[in-house]
Amino acid sequence: MKPFRNRLTLIIMTLIGISMLGAGFAVASVFKQYHINLLEDNMIREINLIQGTLNFPDDSSGKEAEYYTAKSMQLQQLADARVTFIARNGSVIGDSEKSPELMDNHGEREEIRQAEQRGTGRSIRYSSTLGQDMIYVARPVTQGGFDGYIRLSMSLETVDEGVRKGWMVMGAGLLILFVVAALVSYRIAAGLTSPLEKITSVARNISRLDYDARVHLERKDEIGQLASAINGMADSLQTQLQTIRDNEGLLRSVLSNMTGGILMLSGDGTVVLINPAAEGMLGIKAGQIRGRSYTDLRQHYELNKVIEEGLERRERFQEERSLYFPIESVIRFDGVVMTHEDGTYRGMLFHLQDVTEIRRLERMRSEFVANVSHELKTPLAAVKGFAETLLGGVEDEKTSRSFIRIIYDESERLNRLIRDILELSKIESKRSVMEYSPIHLSTFFESLFEFMLPHAREKQIQMKMDVPDELFIEGDEDKLRQIFTNLLSNAVNYTQEGGRVQLSVDEVLSEEHGERVILTVKDSGIGIPKKDLPRIFERFYRVDKARSRGSGGTGLGLSIVKHLVELHSGTIKVDSEPGLGSSFVIELPMLQEG
Repeated sequence: MKPFRNRLTLIIMTLIGISMLGAGFAVASVFKQYHINLLEDNMIREINLIQGTLNFPDDSSGKEAEYYTAKSMQLQQLADARVTFIARNGSVIGDSEKSPELMDNHGEREEIRQAEQRGTGRSIRYSSTLGQDMIYVARPVTQGGFDGYIRLSMSLETVDEGVRKGWMVMGAGLLILFVVAALVSYRIAAGLTSPLEKITSVARNISRLDYDARVHLERKDEIGQLASAINGMADSLQTQLQTIRDNEGLLRSVLSNMTGGILMLSGDGTVVLINPAAEGMLGIKAGQIRGRSYTDLRQHYELNKVIEEGLERRERFQEERSLYFPIESVIRFDGVVMTHEDGTYRGMLFHLQDVTEIRRLERMRSEFVANVSHELKTPLAAVKGFAETLLGGVEDEKTSRSFIRIIYDESERLNRLIRDILELSKIESKRSVMEYSPIHLSTFFESLFEFMLPHAREKQIQMKMDVPDELFIEGDEDKLRQIFTNLLSNAVNYTQEGGRVQLSVDEVLSEEHGERVILTVKDSGIGIPKKDLPRIFERFYRVDKARSRGSGGTGLGLSIVKHLVELHSGTIKVDSEPGLGSSFVIELPMLQEG
């Protein structure tokens, strides 16, 4: 801004200088002309005075030249001016400074012609005789024996000297005035540019996104109004920017926390936006795909097909496709057309929802209904069949009692099945209330072993328990009893005669999870094939259906166990080898939270 201030000061000073010089020249011209006019008027008065006082003889003896030359010299002393007498025909008959015989005819001189035409003649010209500018004034005189012109001439040197002195005085005054004007103009320029510098600096800061910058000026003029306008603009920009930032933060938070994926594409198929949920579903990073074409997602053939169809159709649609990267999943695509304010096509917005778990649960529900129907149908068919036989009449009492025993066993099996179904439903619907209390594990498992020992002795199975006597945990005793009753019953049922079942408890300390208890139920039974291990905790899943049915199992025990362990904030896993037995490991916190 300082160069602008200097330029403004220079312009003002230049204008002032030009104005002063113009005024000086005008004043000098007026001064000079005034003095010339004043000198001309004095010379006219002197000519009139000469005409009134000089004696003009009538003789024509040829001595006019001597007479008028002598008179002109006398008059020059009195008038302090060159005096010239000129005859009507233009010949000089007397001059105070030069012999008339040596002088040219003056009839064509400017002042003589003007005097003849107007009565008074004036002219200024360079005199070659005297070598300087002269002013000439002439008037026609006809008196006595003289008929011609009396001309006075004076040097303009005195006038020029006066003008020079005037210029000196005026120049000194103009110089002083110029200096004063320069100082004043600099102050004025500074007064104008200094607030403009502040305004410019604030505007520059605002352009650099510093919306806190303000102009601090206490002025009521146009510059003050400009400063107020700049401050108002900054306030408005700051408010709008804060609103934009709030909305942007809200939108970013919404997009980041959405469980559904968002994929936005422009009209030419360029990826404009992708949120974290979509990144997880598609196994990509936003930085790798944003700004690039959707066709770069080469590993997603089905996704590319959906996007291509959406961009071609340009209408709302819903579809489900199976994706196989990064994991196999079922994704539901909701495509929405995006348009500009004028209604022109802008691109497509795809909402991605992972419905893999939903479809799995639907499949499980269907399988559950089918399995329940099948499991209920089998004992009901047996009960109905033997009941019908008994109603038809059976004479043999032994056969009748056998049929009644079968009906009783099947009804018990049906009762267990219904009980397990209700228990599992209650657990999965979160309606199972947990009642935590301290449990002495040694006493707890001793009572459990007493319940299991009769059945184990029938198969000559050795049961062993290794539980620290001082160990307590916090848990729901009834549900823990249900967990280990299922595990120990399975261990006894699927272990051949003469085998062994062992229960061990260990205490561990984890930096991440705190104090925990590891409970292991290990048997030497038939084991579980590796292909079946991932599914053994599913409802109604049986490794050996014939053996399970023969042992009276419902296929729901391990599913119930898994849910009850999770209700205790624990984990369960299994390790098994066919023919070598199985090992179920449960890890539970020593103290329950909440």
